Amino acid sequence: MKRYDDIVVGSGISGMTLALLLCMNGHSVLLLEKNRNIGGSMVRFYKQGIPFDTGFHFTGGFYKSGILSDMLTVLGIDDQIQPVFITKEAGNRVIFEEDNSVYDFPFGYTETIAKMKGYFPGEKTAIEKYFGMILNVCRKTVALDLRNISLSQDWIDEDYISLDEVLNKLTGNKKLKGLLSKYSMCYGAKPSEISFANHSRVSFGLYESVARVKDGGDAFIRAFKKLFAGFDIDIRTNSCITECADVKNNIVGRFVLNTGEEIIADRCIFTIHPKAILDVLPKSHLTKAFISRVNAFEPTAGFFSLFGVLENSMPPDKYYEPTILSLFSSTDINRMMDPSYTGEPALVILKNQDAVNGKKQVVLTALELSFSEHIRGWVDSTPGSRPEGYQKYKNDRIDKIMKRIMKAYPEYKDSFTMIDAASILTFRDYLHSPDGSAYGIKQKVGQFNLFGKLPLRNIYAAGQSSVLPGIVGAMLSSFIIGRAVVGKDPYADFIKERLNS
Repeated sequence: MKRYDDIVVGSGISGMTLALLLCMNGHSVLLLEKNRNIGGSMVRFYKQGIPFDTGFHFTGGFYKSGILSDMLTVLGIDDQIQPVFITKEAGNRVIFEEDNSVYDFPFGYTETIAKMKGYFPGEKTAIEKYFGMILNVCRKTVALDLRNISLSQDWIDEDYISLDEVLNKLTGNKKLKGLLSKYSMCYGAKPSEISFANHSRVSFGLYESVARVKDGGDAFIRAFKKLFAGFDIDIRTNSCITECADVKNNIVGRFVLNTGEEIIADRCIFTIHPKAILDVLPKSHLTKAFISRVNAFEPTAGFFSLFGVLENSMPPDKYYEPTILSLFSSTDINRMMDPSYTGEPALVILKNQDAVNGKKQVVLTALELSFSEHIRGWVDSTPGSRPEGYQKYKNDRIDKIMKRIMKAYPEYKDSFTMIDAASILTFRDYLHSPDGSAYGIKQKVGQFNLFGKLPLRNIYAAGQSSVLPGIVGAMLSSFIIGRAVVGKDPYADFIKERLNS
């Protein structure tokens, strides 16, 4: 049996980050991926030679000394990841479709505050207090500073109140509340469900700056692969753990893979969905309370996605900056993010410039809110054998999204071509996600997500369902677990050396 210091299960952004951190600290690592390629939802897919992003579209955190910039610096891939910033206010726009009111968001924290005051001059006090509270949360969140990172989460008062509660105390203005809740699309939970603290941790970086990345998620995967080549790491695709065996004193002695191979490791860190972790752990060594807790986790919202290109629309010397257009049929984000909502779902339309066969191309991705309730009748179906009812559902959603795109961009009537579309069932099956949600499980007020050491003492959990959703949250969870595995003092020295070099 081969032996490793650590097994990392799942090779999405969290798994790749953790595997590299452990290797950089002298550990031997086995990285397991159930799919045929590493990268998880960071992987792009190609249709007609055109690249489309699967799960990574844009992020905050690239500003100087921002958490994402610091993490990329420590990993040594900051020079390989090229952010493409949205710089124009109209590039980050919200339209409330009930009256076609338009709101553009500038970038920079102070600039955003000033713009909001301009839109709502009678709400200056509420706006100042809201943004002041966000800043205060981020200052009190130790984990957002890599130099002081800790495994134990320092809960603050704002972890126990919802975004909805805060907004309702600050203002009665429905449009202002809707705009301040717009980044609910970036964590897939209602304002009444998410804690104000976690909303703040996600939103702060997005208020400072929003950027796509040149070559999307593929850029991250290439960068990690390049560095993996210099370390003691084995990467196995089409592989997963099927059994945790020889458990003594709550320590797993042997890990059995789907290939039948048996592995010994000091630790195993799962960066996959909590319910997928539960499927692997031996139930005889788990309490009923632990099992019930994991089974009670709720999935975030997902997206019905449409992918296309603008044909013959790019002169050779023309540059198209990326844009984000959010179409909200209601100012009530709680209502709009309820699966029973019968109005038009929230729709986010992303445009970016990409290179296709050496030629510049404008690529468009439309993400429409979707929930597991929408596809409940077809959950037992598989790719290639979906029933006729599913195809009708899919075609109906495509038609409605196309109409909304044409209404928002009438100038694209003769130039936009749809290439592909995907429901949350597609994401479920191709990404091996239990439910196809966009951000794993919901980050709810008062909920303790699966993170850190589990009841089996050499088993850990990380990933975007642990600390925060999205690329920043997923990577951050791995940095925190890295400290627990490597040790407080050597890890602190490692972080400081990397950030100061």
